[in-house]
Amino acid sequence: MTSTRPRLHIRGPAGVLSVVVAMAAFSGCSALDGLTGNDDPAETPSASPTASETPFDSQFTRDGTFQSHIDVNGVDFVYTLYPTKSTPRTNEWFPKGNKYFSFTFQAYDLDQPLRAPFDTKRLVYLDRMKVTSETRRSGGGEPEQPYEFNVVAKKATFDPEPVSTKYGMLITSPKGAFELRNQKIGPMADDTAGLVLTFSATVWIERRAGSDTFYKEQIKQKVPIAIFSSDEPTEAQSIPVNAN
Repeated sequence: MTSTRPRLHIRGPAGVLSVVVAMAAFSGCSALDGLTGNDDPAETPSASPTASETPFDSQFTRDGTFQSHIDVNGVDFVYTLYPTKSTPRTNEWFPKGNKYFSFTFQAYDLDQPLRAPFDTKRLVYLDRMKVTSETRRSGGGEPEQPYEFNVVAKKATFDPEPVSTKYGMLITSPKGAFELRNQKIGPMADDTAGLVLTFSATVWIERRAGSDTFYKEQIKQKVPIAIFSSDEPTEAQSIPVNAN
């Protein structure tokens, strides 16, 4: 996997930090409002895809994978996306036909060594995962939404029995991770030049290891994907049910 984007760091006590990050189009943007301890999740800045000469010279398309790191008070949130074996060649993602990808979402407490005992690490739980999409068209037509997803995480992740509490499913590495496989992006208008996926995860972060007190955050990430002009549809291969 290719790790990318300059790491974003957000540190400071709850209720005193407010950061606004503005980025170029398709580069991922969000803001972190003060951590107040109420039930409204603060929004954290998303990691920015690599600057490109064209709007859809995206990491996902170029490298065949996308990975971002978003740091919130020493907890590293990692989004990882990749095309599945059904449509593995991203330079053959055309407007027509279905295109398939998988993704994972996980948290690392970087205030502790990676191999430190698990009980020394802060627990992070994922409550909900939402993904929206919007196309960009060379002809200037109205954008389309070929992919949408909004679920309770523990009911949708690949693991049918994730470790869960009232806050959601555990995603602290190495004991937990959210995973979705073979997600279908549907057909689009013929003049589609690109697609932007917007991920939004509602999480609960333990204030310190073993404290059993948590605060809510919303972790956002935008992922641009190039779509190539063709009269032919994207060709999707049949793969085993357990393939990825």
